[in-house]
Amino acid sequence: MQTVLLALMALFGGPSALAAQPAADFAGAERQVARGRFVVVSADQDARLADQLLAAALANDSFPGLPRPRAQVVLAIAPDAARFRSWIGPAVPEWGAAIAIPSQQRIIMQGRQAGSDAGDPRVVLRHELAHLALHEALGDLPARWFDEGYASFAAGEWNRESAFETSMGMVWSTLPSRDSLNAGFYGQATRATWSYAVAHRVVAELDALDPVNGLANFFAEWRRTGSFEMGVRSAYGLTGAQFDRHWQSQTRRRFGALALVANLSLVAGIFGVLLGPLFVMRRRRDRRRLEAMRAADAASERALQESALAALLAEPMDALPPEGAADDVEVHGSVTPVSSSASEGLVGGGGRQVSSSDD
Repeated sequence: MQTVLLALMALFGGPSALAAQPAADFAGAERQVARGRFVVVSADQDARLADQLLAAALANDSFPGLPRPRAQVVLAIAPDAARFRSWIGPAVPEWGAAIAIPSQQRIIMQGRQAGSDAGDPRVVLRHELAHLALHEALGDLPARWFDEGYASFAAGEWNRESAFETSMGMVWSTLPSRDSLNAGFYGQATRATWSYAVAHRVVAELDALDPVNGLANFFAEWRRTGSFEMGVRSAYGLTGAQFDRHWQSQTRRRFGALALVANLSLVAGIFGVLLGPLFVMRRRRDRRRLEAMRAADAASERALQESALAALLAEPMDALPPEGAADDVEVHGSVTPVSSSASEGLVGGGGRQVSSSDD
């Protein structure tokens, strides 16, 4: 979710004049409901969303450190993207999901046809209402970075801090200064996301300096002196430079290790993408080599077996003993045939050989 603050001059008079016929200023708005200090205009298709947003605004109409706002607010819900662009004009970046116009006490946001990147409409509305409440209390004193940081803090947009978890700036300790943040809100979506995250963290750290009063004393001193630096010094006893060192130190301590791990994981992923194909190619090449070696070993083994068989078949026949020689036994130094009766004289007991002689 990204939101845009438009600090424009009032074109239609004061807040009371705005509420008289707000629907007439928004072509395509068919419905108008007024409760409390809020007037909601919408198309019929967004009637349910309009009622839910009105109920949410009434249920939670106070903001951290500020007096309860009293100015009347007109909320216009655009039925489609084309109507949204025509209502807000060309000055808003394409990634903007809603705008607040403090000089007119108006908020313009997308209806139920908004994309998923538009965010939770209740959080969007709370963010934009915080813009109006801040300007109602402090006028034009807040710089753009504080305006967006406070609105994000008041809306509870803690998910913005996920930008720190993947930031190289967190690894190399190059957090931007407060004054350099303003330009980021007018750039591309990626740069704006980083600026929103840093601004949110600065305001959160400012609030944490006083666990009891939060931002209340700071806002009172800022309004009295007209200076952010004097307000910080009076409320928290810190110079602007000391506060900068404090919030940067706290942010690095909280997110530095996560950013390092995330970036190392990213680098590992990139190397995996780049080296993965090379690894696969090498595995295939090694597999082909292994298969070739196995085939060569099998061929060598077959050749060895065939040569051994051929050698056996090529031996001369006279090397074999004469036929029937195996049936002769040697007795008393002479070779005589062994008869069946003589064979019966081979007694197993004692393994002794008994021979017979002719009478």
